[in-house]
Amino acid sequence: MNEMQQLIDGLHNGFVDESTKTMDKFTPRLIVNDYKQGVKVLSTIESELSECTEFYFSVAFITNSGVQSIINLLDLLEKRGIKGKIITSQYQNFTQPVALRRLLKYKNIELRIVTEGNFHAKGYIFRKKDNTYSFLIGSSNLTQNALSENKEWNVKLSSYPDGSIMKSVLLEFKNTFEQAVVVTETWIKQYEREYFYYSKIREDVNQRVKAGSIVRVNQIIPNKMQVEALAQIEKLRQAGKNKALLISATGTGKTYLSAFDVKAFTPKKFLFVVHRENIAKAAMRSFENVLGYNLDAGLLTGNSKDIECDYLFATIQTISKDQFLYNFQPGHFDYILIDEVHKAGAATYRKVIDYYRPKFLLGMTATPERSDDFDIFKTFDYNIAYEIRLEKALEEKMLAPFHYFGIQDLTVDGEIVSDVTDFNKLVCKDRVDKIVKTAEHYGHDGDRVKGLIFCSRKEEAKQLSNELNRRNYRTVALCGEDKEEIREAAIERLESDNAVGGLDYILTVDIFNEGIDIPSVNQIIMLRPTQSAIIFVQQLGRGLRKAEGKEFLTVIDFIGNYNNNYLVPIALYGDRTYNKDNIRKLLNNGSSMIPGCSTVNFDEITKKRIYASIDSANFNSIRLIKECYYNLKNKLGRIPSLTDFDEYGTLDVLRIFDKTGSYHNFLRRYEKDYCISLEANEEQVIEFVSKKFASGKRVHELELLKTIIDENEKIIAAFQSRMLEAHGIKLNENVITNLVNLMTNQFPTGSSKNTYSKCVFIEEDGDDYRISKSFMKALQKEVFSAMMLEIIDFGLYRNKLEYSNRYQNTSFCLYKKYTYEDVCRLLNWEKGEVAQNIGGYKFDEKTKTFPVFINYHKDENISASIAYEDEFISPSKLLAYSKANRKVSSRDITTIYNAKQSGITIELFVRRNKDDAISKEFYYLGRMNAIGEPEEMVMKKTDQPVVKITYALETPVREDIFNYIIM
Repeated sequence: MNEMQQLIDGLHNGFVDESTKTMDKFTPRLIVNDYKQGVKVLSTIESELSECTEFYFSVAFITNSGVQSIINLLDLLEKRGIKGKIITSQYQNFTQPVALRRLLKYKNIELRIVTEGNFHAKGYIFRKKDNTYSFLIGSSNLTQNALSENKEWNVKLSSYPDGSIMKSVLLEFKNTFEQAVVVTETWIKQYEREYFYYSKIREDVNQRVKAGSIVRVNQIIPNKMQVEALAQIEKLRQAGKNKALLISATGTGKTYLSAFDVKAFTPKKFLFVVHRENIAKAAMRSFENVLGYNLDAGLLTGNSKDIECDYLFATIQTISKDQFLYNFQPGHFDYILIDEVHKAGAATYRKVIDYYRPKFLLGMTATPERSDDFDIFKTFDYNIAYEIRLEKALEEKMLAPFHYFGIQDLTVDGEIVSDVTDFNKLVCKDRVDKIVKTAEHYGHDGDRVKGLIFCSRKEEAKQLSNELNRRNYRTVALCGEDKEEIREAAIERLESDNAVGGLDYILTVDIFNEGIDIPSVNQIIMLRPTQSAIIFVQQLGRGLRKAEGKEFLTVIDFIGNYNNNYLVPIALYGDRTYNKDNIRKLLNNGSSMIPGCSTVNFDEITKKRIYASIDSANFNSIRLIKECYYNLKNKLGRIPSLTDFDEYGTLDVLRIFDKTGSYHNFLRRYEKDYCISLEANEEQVIEFVSKKFASGKRVHELELLKTIIDENEKIIAAFQSRMLEAHGIKLNENVITNLVNLMTNQFPTGSSKNTYSKCVFIEEDGDDYRISKSFMKALQKEVFSAMMLEIIDFGLYRNKLEYSNRYQNTSFCLYKKYTYEDVCRLLNWEKGEVAQNIGGYKFDEKTKTFPVFINYHKDENISASIAYEDEFISPSKLLAYSKANRKVSSRDITTIYNAKQSGITIELFVRRNKDDAISKEFYYLGRMNAIGEPEEMVMKKTDQPVVKITYALETPVREDIFNYIIM
């Protein structure tokens, strides 16, 4: 089919009949922002820019954040010599001068601005190699919000240059461009004066509105996450707990949250302990905003001694002094709140905590994990009220967006910077020059840089600071030996808007990992290997607090040849599966999987380094599992339950099942406090249910096990009623047979049948089934019964969380991953099949199901007889090959081509490659049907005949999954 016909089919699909099969690039699409579906306006523009031969933007508004969102691609286009034209406007003086100045630096871009009239266009045009065009027209300006977060509607269309709509678009662009003013540095300087004049007016108006009578009383109400946290704190109090720990990233509204809780508690006497006077003052203002300005509140600091007030906001340095500490009786304060409570191991904090006996003690911190031996969790009796993680905070818009750039570190004397690079090479002139050049290129938000630089060692920080100062930057290096006063002075200079006495950068190794509050930080540079995802997020968090006039944070990460580079995507995306395929997918899809306006960018060399690190990492090591387990146990002060792993965002417990068979097996081997023992047959049952059903991929087995435990007899009848009532699922004969075989060890084939030979849960009883004697006996042991119910409940929880959105009438969910065994089970086959017998596909006559399995990227060492070159032509069309030695008349080929009229469903499962020993799973991509005519051919490098088959997918593959599979 030629491209002209494909374009016609695309238009027919978009405007006449969606069932018309077409290539995706010609199909009209609505482009919106929805990161949960892996789509953003930004990702579409990125994709189009990466493939274009010329581009034209016509947008009313351009901001610094918008340019920052696509700057890596603009760099690449300049390098390739791809020319572009950009029109923007002076309408409402919204376009930012700094954005124009950044675009003006590109030699390949012609930049013009409309200075008169109400220019409000939003269009992006891309010329392709085949002389076709694609273009987006809709509502998105070149701003970070419009590209990534706002509710935007944009239509993407394709056209040949002679189409009337394309001619109109190009002509309108040409006319507007010719009439617009050429942007020069001189013009920007003139516009800058006008821009800042009107910006000041807008700012003044906003301030007056805030201070005016139209501000509603009690307008501050808790946000969604604060409501959840408040409920959890109250739940702890109702359970008789008198202390709680709140873990929340800096900038997520901890102070207001605590004010809401104090308002609910209504203490007569209240103490708020902080480590800096300015924080005490700010906290008091926040409390007055919530509790009212008639609040009897005061300060106890070096400069204020309001000790008679009811609500006292004190610095730790003052309240810990004997003359003030013992001025109050131990029970004087009903409610004590300690900010930055991770410092509670210090003598001053211990002194305060040990002396007072409040009715309720709340500790707040962003960084409970400590490098010293102090156990903050134990101090608060392991009562964790709530934990606000980075991804959730970004989703709820509680933090400033960040634009992350992973950049290859410098090669010095032919050696890539690594974990063992010599100190002199880390501070050599070439490396410092590259750091400066890169920092200036990616820039920052705001009038001047206020940056933090994290180094790998103290000597490096000090020497780099000296080198930067020689280049007219104002920097200091801080380390653990520096006194608190020196640190505070440096922070004040960094935050200062005074250009004379201010600092541009503070360089450090790790003293800023823990909760410090520097709201105006607008650039972070990482010059050290990522050794821990937790520390990475802590360092990133230093710049994520929102501040007046701060739109985004720039993060520049110099990535060398480090062993732990795989931790970078784990930290950025909050992945905890430790599944190589999942991590590769996140890395490939960049910004589309990040909440809000934040973006993630890697250059190609850096990407390759991270992929190589992922490939070589051992995510199935017991060391990793034990480390994650003990971290969680130390946080909870007890052996974690299965759901604790999810609730506290640590390792996916399924990784434990994969490695050791069951949680019980793991605890028995590695937990000294675990003393439960089971019989060998009982352990086998626990392992079987853990490995086969606890993932929750299908609800049936879990509900059947519950029915067996609850009913004991007439199980199938009771189970059918339960499934209909609880899930609206009516069970047919194939499903019942499949489930009975699973529960009687009749489903497995080959050697796997002996692996779980004791796992027989039911036995025949007339025309129904009853609980088996062996399972009933095991359930009489209380610890076994409790363990079994916990696994079942966990599986049901996981099903609701991950697998409840079933595709059509199947038991599969689109874009979820399944093994060969899962597929046989969920297709309701009577018996499973070993992978070798399935090959690329297999037809089950009884269920009329035909799963097709595609390994998209073949191993170079694969046998030529099975080196099929399967290929996606588009997200809705797949070319695939039959098994070897097939002709058009072969039975499997006729079955495929007659499937629709025979009532046979062809289900598609695809994996990128099969090199991950841990995950042998395929993405489920829905149903498909063979189209066109089968074509006989001979496999390359063999004389074996095969048949080429073209499939049309009923549901086009989602963009992020498609891009990952074909990359």
